[in-house]
Amino acid sequence: MKHLSLLLICSLSLMLTGCGFKLRGSNSLPPQMQQIQLQATSDYDALYQVVKTRLQNHQVTVSTDSLASVPTIRLVKDELERRLLSLFTSGQVAEYELVYTVNYLLMLPDQEAQAIQFDIVREYQDDPNAVLAKSRELDLILKEMRTQAADKIIRQLANPNEITR
Repeated sequence: MKHLSLLLICSLSLMLTGCGFKLRGSNSLPPQMQQIQLQATSDYDALYQVVKTRLQNHQVTVSTDSLASVPTIRLVKDELERRLLSLFTSGQVAEYELVYTVNYLLMLPDQEAQAIQFDIVREYQDDPNAVLAKSRELDLILKEMRTQAADKIIRQLANPNEITR
């Protein structure tokens, strides 16, 4: 029985590696992306801080100097839009759709700059009786959406030729 389970585990792991399966977030960046210049309107911008931290977690050297020989990410704009989804019978808002839009430019050496935009969408249930708790929950959701946006930017950097505009 032990041999059968060992054989099953080995064959399963062999099939997973053979098909090219990788855990999400384990994608390594190509060598030309090991040093990146990161620009934003402010060094204190929340998305800038998250992208910088996530890049450093991937062992990427983040530069603020203008170097033409390294790829550049310019965070142009990020904004949160709240759309009404549903109402309580009293007419108060019950549910929102949160749309976090990110615009950035990817400038690779000797190539034209690529303007990239994407949205991260979440739903948020409001409760007028718990305003403080819901305010904190909204802050947490926004922080998670920024982290998702930073991870998406890094995934796009891993495959710069496959970026959709």
